[in-house]
Amino acid sequence: MSRLILSRTISNKISQNSLRYSFSVGINQCFKRDFSPQKHETWRDENESDNVPKVKKRDGTFGQIDKNRGFVDYHRNPEPYRGPLERVFDWNEINYELPQHDEVERTVQAARCMDCGTPFCQTHTGCPVNNLIPEWNELVFKNQWQDAIDRLHKTNNFPEFTGRVCPAPCEGACVAGLVDSPVTIKNIEYAIVERAWDEGWITARVPKYRTGMSVAVVGSGPAGLAAADCLNQYGHKVTVYEREDRVGGLLMYGIPNMKLDKDKVARRVNLLADEGIEFVTNANIGVSIDIHDLRTNHDALVLCLGSTMPRDLNIPGRDLQGVHFAMEFLTKNQKRLLMTQSGNFESGWDKSFVSAEGKDVVVIGGGDTGTDCIGTSVRHRCKSVVNFELMPRPPDSRSPKNPWPQWPRVFGMDYGHAEVVAVFGQDPRKYSVVTTEFRGENGKLKSLVTMEAVVTPTGVQTVPNTEKEWPADLAILAMGFVSPEASIHSKLGLQVDQRNNILAEYGDFRTTLEGVFAAGDCRRGQSLVVWAINEGRGVADQCHKFLEEKSRAVELEDSMFMWR
Repeated sequence: MSRLILSRTISNKISQNSLRYSFSVGINQCFKRDFSPQKHETWRDENESDNVPKVKKRDGTFGQIDKNRGFVDYHRNPEPYRGPLERVFDWNEINYELPQHDEVERTVQAARCMDCGTPFCQTHTGCPVNNLIPEWNELVFKNQWQDAIDRLHKTNNFPEFTGRVCPAPCEGACVAGLVDSPVTIKNIEYAIVERAWDEGWITARVPKYRTGMSVAVVGSGPAGLAAADCLNQYGHKVTVYEREDRVGGLLMYGIPNMKLDKDKVARRVNLLADEGIEFVTNANIGVSIDIHDLRTNHDALVLCLGSTMPRDLNIPGRDLQGVHFAMEFLTKNQKRLLMTQSGNFESGWDKSFVSAEGKDVVVIGGGDTGTDCIGTSVRHRCKSVVNFELMPRPPDSRSPKNPWPQWPRVFGMDYGHAEVVAVFGQDPRKYSVVTTEFRGENGKLKSLVTMEAVVTPTGVQTVPNTEKEWPADLAILAMGFVSPEASIHSKLGLQVDQRNNILAEYGDFRTTLEGVFAAGDCRRGQSLVVWAINEGRGVADQCHKFLEEKSRAVELEDSMFMWR
């Protein structure tokens, strides 16, 4: 898919009044760093024979880039986002197409990673796949990029995905974050993998031998792809079944294009196919394809179904037209964009998707999915957008109950929030709010009613006499997911836990049926892409051990038969 651009017709509908260029100084500072580079000042001596400049340190002096004092000498400078008023006019990634940091600045940022003794960034409090972060930061500092991608791929199958969509718990656990800003780990990770693609270092690794064993992986999200990648490298014949028309699961349809360009997903999927993995799309296992036949035809079955049952809001007016789940909204929008390479409407396109154009939009639920719905609504040219969050506003800095190296639960402004501020002049988020009723006319949503809420140890309590009515033509429910759909595990008779996730112990991943494994969100509940990769790698290891045991048993049985 080439560059996705809004059609000229839609862009022309933007009135001057809909773009407000005046922001409050306080809010502007929250996201100014996203698109305003603050590179380190450099200086070259006329008599120097090399091309490496001296870099200005925090104390005002200039010197060669040095890791000895790392973050003490150099400030954090993340790769900037494109400006909000630029990116809301297209569906391209919010990041610049080309890196904004030059080689010197990248080296400076890598130099901020010091010898911290215990790198919490790669422990259980940081990176779920235990990325070898200090090692590849050191290699980037030394300009050894090919070695860096080798170390990165040791633990992470798809760093181009995590380098874009991961919230970077590694940075929350960075030791530098104790006294200063953390290292720009996520930026460096993405710079490594993209340079590796550009240089041609990432090529198909076709296994040298095949075991003769076959595995069916159901689901092509990050867990399924990671499991398939590892199992294929073990030498097994792997077939991945996906019920949608394109491979990628939530990477393709759940995460919007402005966060993860679908060309990057297709690039990796094509590589996996070149390595011998077979992909079968439009395969709705348990519905159009019998799950028992699938199990019979393969030596092992790996379920990476995701957590796709959305949390609903059963209040009066729920059946009104205009109330939609977040995944329905995001998926239909992404499918519309993929209809044409340019992202423009095809002639005769019937617009059979959920559009926010010209509507008062209310997104119920925070988190990444809620932010994605906000960003998508702005690009649709919504009339207004408000985001309701049940929890109170997070503090500006860590609370005593949220110490390092835990993930910092602090107030921040994500890309969608910054875009709303740029377009409408105010933050869309409303905290401590619970929706109590949808109201409509002639079966269509017109407004909704909320009350202020207090979260207590015993549950959510509403505050009396705080009812408020909000205009709403489109309400998007982005309140998370509760469990996988039951169409597969119920037919197999698999046991589930108290949350209706498939019962399988972490680290073992075996379900209650022999030869059937489960990993990812369908086992652990909704989580991060990086956790899905972790579980995909783990289930592949356990499935491989099972297949080795099965192969030995078959060989033993064959040898005994020959002696009879």
